[in-house]
Amino acid sequence: MHVAPRLLATSLVLLPVLLVGCAESATTQTTSAPAPSAGTTGPASTGSPSPSATAAVTTGPSAPATVAVTASPAPRPPGGGAVTTSPAAAPSPVPATRLTMSVDTPGGRIRLVRGGPAQEFTLTLRNGNTRSYARLLLTFQMEAFGPSPGDRPGPDRSVVLEHRDPATGRWSPADLRIANDFRPYHLYEGGSPLDRDAVRTERYRLRATSGGPTGSSPLEVRLLDTDAPAGAGEARERPARISLPHTTRRAS
Repeated sequence: MHVAPRLLATSLVLLPVLLVGCAESATTQTTSAPAPSAGTTGPASTGSPSPSATAAVTTGPSAPATVAVTASPAPRPPGGGAVTTSPAAAPSPVPATRLTMSVDTPGGRIRLVRGGPAQEFTLTLRNGNTRSYARLLLTFQMEAFGPSPGDRPGPDRSVVLEHRDPATGRWSPADLRIANDFRPYHLYEGGSPLDRDAVRTERYRLRATSGGPTGSSPLEVRLLDTDAPAGAGEARERPARISLPHTTRRAS
């Protein structure tokens, strides 16, 4: 029988088949290595974490990377107290101011010559921030002075007071009381208003008549609050006063 030649032929046929099977088995073992499971965390970063935020990175098989950031809390003062802010400083209170009156005239006094020109003087009222006035009245008084030797005064007034109208610029007679007695303040009436912090300027002039006496007597200027009730007190009825020195002499 020809058995050996048949076996040899069969072996030659099966050898290539076995070689192909071994190659496929090796390929299958190489490609079938287990894949990493979902949710596996990658290797930790070797860098130091940020002082103000901490980041965690998670990767999946198909979803994009997700980054979670946690901000650090605001720094607290030493001792663990709460963070506070200083309140704004309160404005300083405005100091209270009162009504004042001042006079301006050459040399600070009135020097007249009998029958000569008049001398002007200016009164300035400066109200404070305390209160306003409904009626303020300027009053003028001079004590009578007797004639010097050689004087022959006539029936006319010895001195004349005039006021300048600020609107027209005209001079007109003003009330001047010549007496040695006192007139109560509540008997006066009239006046003009003066608001808080308002300033008002009044111009006057005084002249001596040709037949009047010579001598000296201060001109008393009083500012009266005629709107104040009777008996309210002198400080309220007379907010301000000035005594202006005055002298009248003969013409040379």
